[in-house]
Amino acid sequence: MSQLFTPITLRDVTVRNRAWVAPMCQYSAVDGLPNDWHLVHLGSFARGGAGLVFTEATAVVPEGRISPEDTGLWNDEQQAAWARIVDFVHAQGATAGIQLAHAGRKASTYSGLTVERGPVADADGGWQPVAPSAEPFPRLREDPAALDAAGIADVVAAFGDAAARAVAAGFDVLEVHAAHGYLLHEFLSPLSNHREDEYGCSFDNRVRLVLDVVREIRGRVADGVPVVVRLSATDWADGGWTGDDTVRLAGLLRDAGVDLVDTSTGGNVLADIPVGPGFQVPFARRIRTEAGIASGAVGLITEPKQAEDVLAEGSADVVLLGRELLREPHWPLRAAYELGESDPQLWPAQYRRAQR
Repeated sequence: MSQLFTPITLRDVTVRNRAWVAPMCQYSAVDGLPNDWHLVHLGSFARGGAGLVFTEATAVVPEGRISPEDTGLWNDEQQAAWARIVDFVHAQGATAGIQLAHAGRKASTYSGLTVERGPVADADGGWQPVAPSAEPFPRLREDPAALDAAGIADVVAAFGDAAARAVAAGFDVLEVHAAHGYLLHEFLSPLSNHREDEYGCSFDNRVRLVLDVVREIRGRVADGVPVVVRLSATDWADGGWTGDDTVRLAGLLRDAGVDLVDTSTGGNVLADIPVGPGFQVPFARRIRTEAGIASGAVGLITEPKQAEDVLAEGSADVVLLGRELLREPHWPLRAAYELGESDPQLWPAQYRRAQR
């Protein structure tokens, strides 16, 4: 059996293969509610043979949305809407995961689907973002408010509440979004965190919030529920968050009850990023080998043999695909064929005649 199609078990959850769907924003919700678009979008990946299907970044509070069209999980109506989608994903044999997020200073932004990306004014349905420090991200809202102690406590509680709702909706795996310049990443990086209290200055203080969030979630869900954290392993900028910082944090996350680190990079400041096939894989390898925690590799992984090699060489435990799955939702079925896998159960019963 290929490495890509070997099941993986995290706590009480066994995922049928290691080709996972990365979170991808769709900017198609109204009042945080996922709808038929999300059902078909996420359901197509489950039908296409993916092992685990992650939702897009799902805000834990209204002001934590990137755009007014982001999905959320802060009320009963949203929970029920997600449950419908989870049921379909499960019916296709896939595992359902949700990415819980808070956009921080990058909130209240136009999605770019119908209006060019940029800040959404209050008069147009926007809101004031929050951040570790009152410093804006370039070309976005210029008025982020620095969170006070009560605000930080509210963020932690909101992640815990959303995690409990996610499990109640049927999600199997929870991912905390601490990457791409959103709130938790903003606290991690010295380029965006200029606080002088217990959440700023030193490494130990800057990682405090993400650890608080993880511990809150672990305390709100059963021990058998896996928790994943997505990190940007580097800011790609002088004086910013580094690969060494990431390895150090990954060990702390492991000790706090995290089961896998989903490894991305960048997004917190404007930077020149050396994009190329598999360019983020070395960071996943460092986390896996140096921090002693499972890792996921993401970033321009497009071909089955490339994904297989990432796993076979020990660089990661799973691979996550994004744009390639948008182009080809049945990519795992093609990968299985190219890698010599012949499990008919990977195919929906309605499609199995295509194997002949």
